Amino acid sequence: LGAVFYCIGNCVLYNRKPLHIGMEKEKQRKGEKIMKKKVFVMILGAILTTGLFTGCKGENKESKEGVYHIGISQFAEHGSLDNCREGFLEGLKEEGIEEGKNLEIDLDNANSDTATAAQISDKFVSDKVDLICAIATPSAQAAYNSAANTEIPVVYIAVTNPEEAELAGEDKTPVGNVTGTSDQLPVEAQLKMIREMLPDAKTIGILYTTSEANSESAIKEYEALAEEYDFTIETAGITATADIPLAAQGLLEKVDCITNLTDNTVVSSLPAILEMANEAKIPVFGSEIEQVKIGCLAAEGLDYVELGRQTGKMAAQVLKGEKKASELPYETIEEASLYINEKTAENLGIEIPSELKDPAVESFAEISEK
Repeated sequence: LGAVFYCIGNCVLYNRKPLHIGMEKEKQRKGEKIMKKKVFVMILGAILTTGLFTGCKGENKESKEGVYHIGISQFAEHGSLDNCREGFLEGLKEEGIEEGKNLEIDLDNANSDTATAAQISDKFVSDKVDLICAIATPSAQAAYNSAANTEIPVVYIAVTNPEEAELAGEDKTPVGNVTGTSDQLPVEAQLKMIREMLPDAKTIGILYTTSEANSESAIKEYEALAEEYDFTIETAGITATADIPLAAQGLLEKVDCITNLTDNTVVSSLPAILEMANEAKIPVFGSEIEQVKIGCLAAEGLDYVELGRQTGKMAAQVLKGEKKASELPYETIEEASLYINEKTAENLGIEIPSELKDPAVESFAEISEK
């Protein structure tokens, strides 16, 4: 439009025929007036052109209204956390928030690196997302720290102990604009199940990452309850994935079985640990269904899809403005479910008692690949 006015102005100026007045000075004055008018028309054209493009930009902005923008920070790639993400999106969809309709998602994975988790959450804050979904304790802590001085809410999934992670107070209330769900392990149910499965076992081994607050919290609970079931606990700490082979080998030489936590670094390397344990004929117990599918003997564990779905519904409340994250105490799944891998039991020569077979939510006849 501006260009059109510019052309019209030029045509008017160049086609106008000035009156002959016969004086050089008057011609010069007339030329100056025409030049001023030409400049005016050019400026007017530029203003109109700018207004036209600005109008287009405003139209694009309006088309984004009603679309939620969420950043999902996942600490590691493994079945448990993938299920959390899947359930989270299902929970949002059930509340009317669906990708491709009114939801835009940025997904990033820290690959079990805390520094990368911090970079991911910093980027989400810089992008001014409407909400950060942080999956696993290290990502939740990083997201909370990044968003602390902003109005961006953080909703976490699978934080074993929000109090230990300094994301909640003792009464489950948030410490800031942050809430979510805990995957606190049913430790006593797990110990009871292991005792029934392995009546002669004495020592349980736990491999864990020293920098993961969720793992340290779970170990304390195991140590507090182990004596009640006539067990002792042997632990082996690691700082990185590269430490796992040596630490696992040393642990397998000291224990009758291993129980796995929701430790993200360890879970990411679980297939390698299972291979070593199978060679040593040492059973490994899991903490959720996906670990049992790939070869753990059994688990009194959680359904992480359901945990994610529960979290998605909480996030929907925050996005719709029904509640602030700071007003929502964190939630848990109260009931654990028993999962058994019968093929693993067969490979290890272990007979599963009927008292455990019957109440099992699901039993697997094969070992699936990761």
